[in-house]
Amino acid sequence: MERVVLVTGASSGVGLALCRRLLEEDGRIHLCIACRNSQKSEATRDLILETHPAAQVSTVEVDLGSLASVLRVARELRCRFQHLDFVYLNAGIMPNPHVNFKALWHGLRTGKLLHMLTTAEGVMTQTDRLNGDGLQEVFATNLFGHFILVRQLESLLCGNEKPSRLIWTSSSNARESAFSLSDYQHAKGQESYSSSKYATDLTSVVLNRKFNKQGLYSSVVCPGLVMSNMTYRILPVFLWKLLMPIMWLIRFFARTYTLTPYNGAEAHVWLFKQKPEHLDALVKYHSCTSGLGKNYVEPRKFDVDEETAEKFYGKLLELEKQTLEKYSDLLD
Repeated sequence: MERVVLVTGASSGVGLALCRRLLEEDGRIHLCIACRNSQKSEATRDLILETHPAAQVSTVEVDLGSLASVLRVARELRCRFQHLDFVYLNAGIMPNPHVNFKALWHGLRTGKLLHMLTTAEGVMTQTDRLNGDGLQEVFATNLFGHFILVRQLESLLCGNEKPSRLIWTSSSNARESAFSLSDYQHAKGQESYSSSKYATDLTSVVLNRKFNKQGLYSSVVCPGLVMSNMTYRILPVFLWKLLMPIMWLIRFFARTYTLTPYNGAEAHVWLFKQKPEHLDALVKYHSCTSGLGKNYVEPRKFDVDEETAEKFYGKLLELEKQTLEKYSDLLD
């Protein structure tokens, strides 16, 4: 059977680079690209077919920040496919990012600047808001929408002849200090992106416990610091132009400065070629690029508490039950 690969957030950045690289690895896959609207989906498909004209590329429209949209696309995918081999849960948002220059200056004075530049710890803040479902937008888009999608696609992911894979795009900015079980949607803080990525790490750990015996495996990757539409919104364009030569130099000391979407997709593509039974469920796979431009993957142990992960998973199930009650017409 042909392998079916679904990629969310495929219209730009790491998502688009990943689609192209997957077809370079195996031109026989059926690639299904998921974007927020049909125009983006079709434009992305055309871009991919320019370099891979013989590829099987289909499209679906989904806004991960809207539960109704997630449920509709899940129903469409269940009708269209009999199985899914890979689901790359890559879509994400970072609204209204702000840089704390005072913190950067303090990091320079205390010798912590390189650590701060590679993890964004204490540097990046965001202003979040509620979405149409009454959920915090970053949590809903980066994690909960994907969680509901996985739950709705279990029939395509579990019990297949070969293992199926979930591959989440996380971040080195995923920090326990930004996450709280009592405020897991991060309504009270200013580091919603970091919180949502730590929540992603927690979710992946529990999914492996729940579903490995059914042939579904979950992995988490960090693309490193990639210059993309999301990144470019952090600072004015002229500042990025001034900083880029410095960032290329930093890469000699901070290998997670992958900088290009192609490099950032390294860990995603590496996992495409691995047997999931041999992977460590408590490891995050980081895309890295050497100062001379060589790409490689570096496994790093999760900074997660497994008991917290179980409790958080339980809260996700409770929230799923609460929020889906009003969408009974979209449920089978």
